[in-house]
Amino acid sequence: MVAVTPAETAQAVARMHRAALVEDAVHEVIERRLRNRGWKPYITAYTGYGAPGWARVMGRVLLSRPRLVRKRREKVRGWRSFTTTPVSGAVVRIEVGGVVTETRTDRSGYVDCRVKGDLEPGWASVRLSCDGATPVDAPIRVIDPAVTVGLISDIDDTVMVTTLPRPLLAAWNTFVLDEHARAAVPGMAVLYERLINANPGAPVIYLSTGAWNVAPALTRFLSRHLYPAGPILLTDWGPTPDRWFRSGQEHKRTSLRRLAEEFPSVKWLLVGDDGQHDQEIYSEFAREHPENVAAVAIRRLSPTQAVLAGAIPGPTETPEAVPSGGKTWFSAPDGAGLWSLLRDTDLAE
Repeated sequence: MVAVTPAETAQAVARMHRAALVEDAVHEVIERRLRNRGWKPYITAYTGYGAPGWARVMGRVLLSRPRLVRKRREKVRGWRSFTTTPVSGAVVRIEVGGVVTETRTDRSGYVDCRVKGDLEPGWASVRLSCDGATPVDAPIRVIDPAVTVGLISDIDDTVMVTTLPRPLLAAWNTFVLDEHARAAVPGMAVLYERLINANPGAPVIYLSTGAWNVAPALTRFLSRHLYPAGPILLTDWGPTPDRWFRSGQEHKRTSLRRLAEEFPSVKWLLVGDDGQHDQEIYSEFAREHPENVAAVAIRRLSPTQAVLAGAIPGPTETPEAVPSGGKTWFSAPDGAGLWSLLRDTDLAE
């Protein structure tokens, strides 16, 4: 471990954005008061991924009331996911096959690190623990080195109807709406199942600009609507050390580049929609990493949906190709339409 001097620490704090400093100060005050009232830390584990020999482990340490029994509710309002208090700087122990790695939570209570471990292809789990909290298991999707095809999917308006770009409705969906009331995009679950059956061992990774706070709700949604299980890569809302808010688009770009580096032999089918920036981001990635892109499938919003989503309605015809690394793009309004285009490709054989 590299030692950090007090002077270096002071310089790092001085470089932090004012909003981040305010947020950290508020969290510190709230955390201290809640601990004085007897609140204890607990760990929320997120689904990670990896390969034989390593795993990317993700989770978060939060505070809860003592002896609070957490029962699954029939109705879960989105705002509950955001009324949490993170524990920054907590020491978290990650156990993989008897090997323990220690790390610390960041300023928002998150853990996101790559650890070594002996893992077999398929589904595995690692144990997360910290002082004062009950240990939990984090599921890990271990990708077989022999796998050459994978699927990366957006969530909002691709697998789940959220019309996210509409600020008022997005806020309603996130903070008020019962998660059971959210609708699935027709045919997308069947499309993914067929693609996975045609490519045994192919991983599915969900990539969204949504906040980590809603990861448990998204996991339940995907399971309830029979989508293939897989890691969900989200981001943390709020100030960063250098800006007011995190960039969702940059989160997607960074995640795609990281997956290309970690799995250089995998060609990804990139699935998104034309209501946000998926086409632009996927096009950039295809130009930068043509060897890691099998094709791009875009769920096309209807003209009404596009207008409400803040996008400009495009042509209704299906383009055969675009200048994005020479990759084929497919476009249709739902999963059935996309399958009718993909079933004659190598991805469906």
